[in-house]
Amino acid sequence: MICGVDEAGRGPLAGPVTAAAVILGPCHGIDGLADSKKLSERHRVFLAKQIKQHAIAWSVAHASVAEIDNLNILQATLLAMQRAVVGLASTPDEVLIDGLHCPMLPMPTRAIVRGDSTVAEISAASILAKTARDALMLELHSLLPQYGFDHHKGYPTSFHLNALRLHGISAVHRRSFGPVRLLLQDTAADEKH
Repeated sequence: MICGVDEAGRGPLAGPVTAAAVILGPCHGIDGLADSKKLSERHRVFLAKQIKQHAIAWSVAHASVAEIDNLNILQATLLAMQRAVVGLASTPDEVLIDGLHCPMLPMPTRAIVRGDSTVAEISAASILAKTARDALMLELHSLLPQYGFDHHKGYPTSFHLNALRLHGISAVHRRSFGPVRLLLQDTAADEKH
């Protein structure tokens, strides 16, 4: 059994990084699987339900903001991927990862660049990771509406950067990421004067 793994949320300034692992099996019957970034939000949500219903096994996992800041984004992403695979109800024979890097796992792994566009299992993982992370960012928006997480999902848009300057840095912001780190430095410098 082949398992596909992908992540969502490496680039944002806020929130966790999310990974999903999916074992589809040869007769999954899910049409329209593609890189989640190329699908509309509505279509992603529809496909996520199909994947959860028809996949042999699926799992979603996260690495927290604290883990991102302590480890770095690559290592935190690999940790989320590892957690997703370990969380599967069935053990895969091989794990195919989207991108260049593989997490440490007890079974064979292979990194495939642009795998989310070419391997159905990775496309399915891409869709689950993106929909799960988007849902999480909507929850964070309800707690911290001033940052506009419902629109940009934590990515460094001009609205988000302005909100950061206006409202300061929240507990869900990644302090190791450039724009947040610079704002922290500016705040510290202002406090010295």
